[in-house]
Amino acid sequence: MPEPEPAKPRLFDRVSTGLLHLLPQHLLAAGMYRLMRSTQPWLKQQLITRISRRYRIDMGDAEQQDPTSYPSFNAMFTRALKPGARPIAEGMLVSPADGRISQVGTIRGDALLQAKGHEYELLALLAGDKQRAAAFRDGLFATVYLSPRDYHRVHIPFAGMLESMVFVPGDLFSVNEATTQLVPGLFARNERVICHFSSVLGPMAVILVGAIFVGSIETVWHGEVRAQRGQPTKWVYRGDRRLRFDAGAEIGRFNMGSTVIILLPAGSATWADTLGPGTPLKMGQAIGQPLRP
Repeated sequence: MPEPEPAKPRLFDRVSTGLLHLLPQHLLAAGMYRLMRSTQPWLKQQLITRISRRYRIDMGDAEQQDPTSYPSFNAMFTRALKPGARPIAEGMLVSPADGRISQVGTIRGDALLQAKGHEYELLALLAGDKQRAAAFRDGLFATVYLSPRDYHRVHIPFAGMLESMVFVPGDLFSVNEATTQLVPGLFARNERVICHFSSVLGPMAVILVGAIFVGSIETVWHGEVRAQRGQPTKWVYRGDRRLRFDAGAEIGRFNMGSTVIILLPAGSATWADTLGPGTPLKMGQAIGQPLRP
């Protein structure tokens, strides 16, 4: 089936995206960071009530279902799920998060699809790391968008061993459907955390992409990832620090809506035929078939 035409950006989308080129993105994100972590009872309850209603956030799968029990909005937003709420498809590549497919497919040489008719460079996404980029050339990618209503923890799509992590400073544009059409190289421009793993499929990257109101990105092995802005910061894990994760294990989280990108080498797997732009996902559901033992 041909890919459906994406909705054309509205005038509001064009104006708001244009404003983001001018506004102090990191200052706005810092303000949101403090606001979402406020423990003032009246403020946090107003935030929880209003935003839950606005985005119709479903607490039915949450380990703690009473929104008033959380110490801050961010604690509610990054809530844990009840055990068994997201079964992990055994032996398959699984979705790293609740959300929907933004784009999925094959990397054409060094080019990934950002939106229909819009591509960006693998090398730029990986912060200029030529060795890492070569490993994924002509490989596979999947981009998963998390809206504010989704469960906001990120999980590993296939069993792997942590090799390194890179914090890449950058812009903080929104990452919704409109901005993927309006901002060239969006995912290679925005701030992001690149997590590199080794697996039986070969190298695997899981990239957590920041956005305008994503005040911070956390990983389970590092906590909140903060570094000097300017040049990328890299952490290499050896010996006892090379943690192993089973498929579906939690690896990180971020505040508000954002995006996760999976990279795999050529010939390592095939994506499910049912996947396409807009496909809804639940963390742990099968999204691909591994081709290596």
